[in-house]
Amino acid sequence: MELNDKLVAVITGGASGLGEATARALAQHGVRCALFDVQKERGEALASELNGVFCQTDVTKEEDVDAAFAKARAALGQERILVNCAGIGNAFRTASRDKKTQEIRHFPLEKFDLIIQVNLVGTFRCIAKSAAGMMTLDPNTKDGGRGAIVNTASVAAQDGQIGQAAYSASKGGIVGMTLPVARDLSREGIRVNTILPGLFDTPLFAGAPDELKQSLGAQVPFPPRLGYPTEYAQLAVHICENDMLNGESIRLDGAIRMAPR
Repeated sequence: MELNDKLVAVITGGASGLGEATARALAQHGVRCALFDVQKERGEALASELNGVFCQTDVTKEEDVDAAFAKARAALGQERILVNCAGIGNAFRTASRDKKTQEIRHFPLEKFDLIIQVNLVGTFRCIAKSAAGMMTLDPNTKDGGRGAIVNTASVAAQDGQIGQAAYSASKGGIVGMTLPVARDLSREGIRVNTILPGLFDTPLFAGAPDELKQSLGAQVPFPPRLGYPTEYAQLAVHICENDMLNGESIRLDGAIRMAPR
C-alpha cells in the first residue's frame, strides 16, 4: 500500500506513546489521522497539530467505538489503516501470601477482567468494526488490497513476568487471534499483523527516574536501552506499506527475553 494524502488511518491510544508516534509517522506520509483515546486534552492538541480529528473513546464501550468511527469517517472518510495501540497494564500475583500477616489473597478478578476488556476485547472490537468499513471500499493495490490493520501485543505474550497473568493473557490473545483474523479477512484484501514491543520508553515510565530506565535498558542485549516510540512507528508504517506482510506477529525487542521478575 502506498501511503499518501488519499488515505485515512485510525489509531487507538493515539494521544500518547506508541500511538502518538505512529500517528506522527503516518501524517508525515500525508495520511489523515483519527485519534481514538480517553485523553481529551492531549488528543485534541495532537489532532489539531496533525490536521486530523480526535474522538474521545473508551474501547471497552461499544457505543463509544461506534460513535468514534462515525465521527472519524464523517470528518475524514473511510479508513484504510487501523493501528491498535490502546492498552493498560497491572501486576498482581495469581495468589499470594502477605509477608507480615500471612493473609492469603488472590488476583482481584475485576482487575483481571478489566485488562482483558481493554487490551483484548477492545482490540478485537475495533478490528471488527474497522474491517467492516474497509470492505465497503474498492481495492487500491494491484493485488486487490483494501486495508491494513496493525495490533499491539507485547513480549509479555510469550515471556510474561511474575504478576503479569492478566496482561500476558490479554496480549497472548492478540497474538493468538492475529492469524485467524488475517485469514478471515484475506478474501477482502485486508491484512492483519501484530507487533510485540519489548521495553519501550512510553508514558508507562513517565515518572520513573533515569536510573531505573537505564537499569531496564541495560537488560536489552542490543541496543542496550529502552526502545523509542518512533522505532515502533517505523515498523507499523512498514507493515502498512509491505503487502506481503500478513498474519505475522513480530517481536520488536532488541533480543530481550524477559526474566521471571
